[in-house]
Amino acid sequence: MVVRKVGKYEVGRTIGEGTFAKVKFAQNTETGESVAMKVLDRSTIIKHKMVDQIKKEISIMKLVRHPYVVRLHEVLASRTKIYIILEYITGGELFDKIVHHGRLSEAESRKYFQQLIDGVDYCHIKGVYHRDLKPENLLLDSQGNLKISDFGLSAMPEQGGSLLRTTCGTPNYVAPEVLNHKGYDGAMADVWSCGVILYVLMAGYLPFDELDLTTLYSVINVYLGCKMQSRIERADFSCPSWFPVGAKALIHRIFDPNPSTRITIEKIREEEWFKKNYAPVKLVEYEDVNLDDVNAVFDDPEVERTEDRHGIKDMSPLTLNAFDLIILSQGLNLGTMFDRGQDSMKYPTRFICQKPANVLLSTMEVVAQSMGFKTHIRNYKMRVEGPSASKTSYFSVIMEIFEVAPTFFMVDIQKAAGETSEYLKFYKIFYGNLEDIIWKPSIDPGKSRTSKNKSKKR
Repeated sequence: MVVRKVGKYEVGRTIGEGTFAKVKFAQNTETGESVAMKVLDRSTIIKHKMVDQIKKEISIMKLVRHPYVVRLHEVLASRTKIYIILEYITGGELFDKIVHHGRLSEAESRKYFQQLIDGVDYCHIKGVYHRDLKPENLLLDSQGNLKISDFGLSAMPEQGGSLLRTTCGTPNYVAPEVLNHKGYDGAMADVWSCGVILYVLMAGYLPFDELDLTTLYSVINVYLGCKMQSRIERADFSCPSWFPVGAKALIHRIFDPNPSTRITIEKIREEEWFKKNYAPVKLVEYEDVNLDDVNAVFDDPEVERTEDRHGIKDMSPLTLNAFDLIILSQGLNLGTMFDRGQDSMKYPTRFICQKPANVLLSTMEVVAQSMGFKTHIRNYKMRVEGPSASKTSYFSVIMEIFEVAPTFFMVDIQKAAGETSEYLKFYKIFYGNLEDIIWKPSIDPGKSRTSKNKSKKR
């Protein structure tokens, strides 16, 4: 088992992994507070010329201190690593909620939209434009409140100009003007994305959802010119019948293809539908933000700023204690580890097996390779990667085996790269191919209670 400490933080399991960073669960040994530790390899980000982008992301998160934005606690460094200490969010992604429950109620959709607008507006006040707003980048805390995350594509206008010029973001959520390569107002582009999110919350599906990017861009661009070219088939959206009149009107004002006449956040707040049960968040005044340490972390690699201690490694799966299980099971619902059918599929996804860990790992490797993916194994962690099912993008997942009890092993699967829809397709097939070795409780609690009641009557 690995015992590791970075400064005052005791580092635990990996809870996320991307191309340039791993995210670890960690605990502040002085306060007991749980945090998420984003770990970056210094040489890797220098090699890929990512230093400026990482500096920008850290600087933005230090500037934006708001209840509806994931908080950055501090940044640490060693000679080889950069450690970004973030608020640990336990409620998962808003996307999970939509996948699990389908469309949300009007009241719940409005609440999340109000919180999103509050958080995004604060970012804009600070001169920050997110540019990649989507349900996957919106987290939920333990109280069910929204937390905006992932500022990796965010931008601040260059000095002397107010327009942004980089085309980025997730295609289905991107405003039409972003695709024109002529410069765009970051605030109005974010408003469009907020409108797509509101639509998804209330409908359960996207307003613009094409199979490939070329078709998607043409759909949005035709919509962009539809007012002048009325004879061209209108490639616009339609609101479902259950949308209330106020929400429909607001969404139509947000989906104005002309950013100069699109509704602003200030005007959104004046809409009657928006104002219902609206409780503006109370902001706490924080001390002035000092960004000097951001440059220091990257510019002085000779200084060992934080202690990074490793204990003894063994070659067996990590053992999870009761506390680990509670944290990992998302809100004490341990039943989700045993119920992963189509109707309840979420991500990260996990299941239990009773096969020996080495047999389980080999079986997962064979199944992944039979699906056309490459596999990379280190100890009891496996990375699966390759082209997505649609062959249009790169796809990667991380699988790790944990011992939860003698002879019981839990497999935790997380998306590392690629679209969430591709991940869900992958998991459904992968899970189906492993169903014979997946452990499921043999006793139905409901039937057990019925049997006991019958016994008492006798």
